[in-house]
Amino acid sequence: MVTVSAPYVAGFLAFREVPFLVEAAQRLQEQEPGLTPQVLLVDGNGLLHHRGFGVACHLGVLTGLPCVGVAKNLLQVDGLAKDELHKEQIRDLQMGGDVFPLTGTSGRVLGMALRSYSRSTKPIYISVGHRICLESAVRLVQSCCRYRVPEPIRQVRRQTEPRAGGHVPAMGAVASYRVKGGGAGSSELQGYYGR
Repeated sequence: MVTVSAPYVAGFLAFREVPFLVEAAQRLQEQEPGLTPQVLLVDGNGLLHHRGFGVACHLGVLTGLPCVGVAKNLLQVDGLAKDELHKEQIRDLQMGGDVFPLTGTSGRVLGMALRSYSRSTKPIYISVGHRICLESAVRLVQSCCRYRVPEPIRQVRRQTEPRAGGHVPAMGAVASYRVKGGGAGSSELQGYYGR
């Protein structure tokens, strides 16, 4: 268990939690070189951020690994809002795998809203962190979903919530995912789920 002493400041999550995530990734590479992650999934945002550089971007740059931000709530930036248009777009997501782009008033696509699971009524918000395109990030996250939240992040939550009194910071949600064989449908979750 890691104790975070810095206070939470909206928009600056990376400065509070990334040092611990980088340490966890380095420790994994040293102790289990065969499990070096090909991609990190982070419970937080990447380019979908007030400054265009969220926790997933920071972690990816510092580790040199491809990184994807996966958020459960829409960060309202660049004109994105939980308004009637957004609610209508969510209603149009009919089945698992349906998506719509999160396009800001600047015209930039900052991420994608994904209905990750057919029984879920709420989307998750995927954004690029580092060294991966948005299309690949969405496909990867979708392939990791049995439920609303991608399985690596969900497993971290399940393993740490009882010890953490119900709150687990984003630092617990760094997860590795390896592609075996390289072909479509050949993905396999590995046993390492962060920290």
